[in-house]
Amino acid sequence: MFVVDTQIHIWKEETPERPWVPGARERIRLNGHREDPFSYEEALELMDEAGVNRALILPPSWEGNRIDYALEACEAHPDRFGIMARVPQDDPVEGTALLKEFARNPYIKGTRLTFHRPQDRNWMIDGTNDWYWPIAEELSIPTMVHAPIWKRELGQIAAKHPGLKIIIDHMGIMARCVDDAIGYWVQETADLAEHPNIYVKVSALPGYSTQPFPNKNIEKYVREMVDRMGPQRCFYGTDITRLLGHGITYTDTIEQFAKHWDFTPEELEWIMGRGISEVLNWPIEG
Repeated sequence: MFVVDTQIHIWKEETPERPWVPGARERIRLNGHREDPFSYEEALELMDEAGVNRALILPPSWEGNRIDYALEACEAHPDRFGIMARVPQDDPVEGTALLKEFARNPYIKGTRLTFHRPQDRNWMIDGTNDWYWPIAEELSIPTMVHAPIWKRELGQIAAKHPGLKIIIDHMGIMARCVDDAIGYWVQETADLAEHPNIYVKVSALPGYSTQPFPNKNIEKYVREMVDRMGPQRCFYGTDITRLLGHGITYTDTIEQFAKHWDFTPEELEWIMGRGISEVLNWPIEG
């Protein structure tokens, strides 16, 4: 089975020459990520142990919009890493220039936008981010979106820009919702299935259950998403640095789908790697 992790963060230690954004360390703690640096060498070692063929690097928000370390990882291991790059969502001039650069860079497979922090939460509805959608559509840049509270708006954007591939993070679940409380958010996201250019990451799942691994109590919500969207539009992902501190390994996250939950071999082929590879036009070799 070809496995692609649709979300990892890698980062270096904070230094005066490489400062983090204000309040970043507090947000890391709040969201359950570890504070120690997570290098691409460590990521690669864990991937090899578990049999993960590729991972998409989402440069972490605490480093701002910089993607230099992600580019270093891809230059060292172009067959193992790709980037969903950050853009300055509130700067149309710089953002447009960067998107044009990204479209020419083979390591950058798309972008990732966030609408869940105090500073960017309203950018989808107040006009700040309106510049982005038509340009990304024109340049065929797949876009991951973390915007739990703006599902209706995402549907409107998808309808207005049918050539833009929109990939929703973490089944669209609001942060720190767990167990049956995720059901509302999952249903909201699944209702967007009518838009063929919307896809979903079934990612970071152990963090949405208070029950012991393999978190059988949330399997029904993942099943609902796969049934509504189709396995071709649902993508495995870990956000592994949120899980390591809770004793969850890379192998666990794969076996959760392949061993403990009830998915067919054909469904697993799409969910675990084929689907995202096709959407990003990143062919599976062999």
